[in-house]
Amino acid sequence: MTQSTAFSIAPGGWLGLLGGGQLGRMFCHAAQSLGYKVAVLDPAEECPAGMVADLHIRAAYDDEAGLARLAQQCRAVTTEFENVPADSLRALAARCRVSPAADAVAVVQDRIAEKTFIAAQGIPVAPHAAIRGEADLRAAPANLFPGILKVARMGYDGKGQARIATREEALAAYAEFGGVPCVLEALMPLDYEISVVLARGFDGASVVFPVARNVHRDGILAVSTASAAGQDAAHAERQARATAAAQSIAQGLGYHGVLCVEFFVLKDGSLIVNEIAPRPHNSGHYTMDACLTSQFEQQARAMAGLPLGGVDLLAPAVMLNILGDIWYESADTDAQREPDWAGALSTPTAKLHLYGKREARRGRKMGHVTIVALTLAQAQADAARVAAALGMQAPE
Repeated sequence: MTQSTAFSIAPGGWLGLLGGGQLGRMFCHAAQSLGYKVAVLDPAEECPAGMVADLHIRAAYDDEAGLARLAQQCRAVTTEFENVPADSLRALAARCRVSPAADAVAVVQDRIAEKTFIAAQGIPVAPHAAIRGEADLRAAPANLFPGILKVARMGYDGKGQARIATREEALAAYAEFGGVPCVLEALMPLDYEISVVLARGFDGASVVFPVARNVHRDGILAVSTASAAGQDAAHAERQARATAAAQSIAQGLGYHGVLCVEFFVLKDGSLIVNEIAPRPHNSGHYTMDACLTSQFEQQARAMAGLPLGGVDLLAPAVMLNILGDIWYESADTDAQREPDWAGALSTPTAKLHLYGKREARRGRKMGHVTIVALTLAQAQADAARVAAALGMQAPE
């Protein structure tokens, strides 16, 4: 199917989504607010996106009949997570518009291919080695220790990763991972982390959201902060470099849709790319409340062939990720209780988003709360009050 840049879907038409998680749920809300109907393909009987979609096709991501039904129903299809089979995207692309394309997703599904691609764009990544067997670990350069061993595929939120100090520890971790292909990365002198979320249309036009500064705990994003306040020249220049690098990556991938690029900012101020997410990203959730157009609305606009929306930051924002841990009475008990939502929302600058998941588990993403205020200082102070009300660690 030829994908013309003049292609557009008017509101009232159907948009399709592979994946039924919380990102899909927020996409459904945004697309529906524009007047679209959304069909979600997900194998789960109940899932966050399926609960709010106009149609839930319950099928595996590689189920031919399910994919055919999705393509028949929808003129354009996207994905809400990167581990959907690339071949499923290729099959859909023969029948409808697909964004992002299978070839772009295939690159970022594999850390080895991803790092090779980024380096080929002339963009720095951490020193690393592809590990396809024990022999590769035994031959890995000494400067990669201490380091982090990461499975090449299917790792997320700190899963499939092990921090290792020695070659022997790396060999043990590799065995624990089952001997699957991995990447060994050197530990770098990290100062902090940032992410760039952008949207790129089929006409090549792109917009970039304000850069978010992120704090992770146990491999899971905990806090994202977006603000133009207090930026010195060096900070602004660093953000400009990150934005330019993210745009180069999108162009190099021939990417259409919403893309996130995560960066490490090192102690000397230099930038290296950590990873790419071919979808809206947790660190871009602040855009739902602090920008005129959210990352999810941009996703719908791009796939429908509509002009992209404005991305200016309307006010400083702090986003707190809500994990299932806050439902537990303490760290050493399985007893649960309902979090103090009223206490959290007694802070008038707080906006709560829950994902409709029935079961709270430790480490499970259950929702987020965004604090939007006139000043960054107020947003940070209010975020601390919200965190205290919910029994969360104070934001850094």
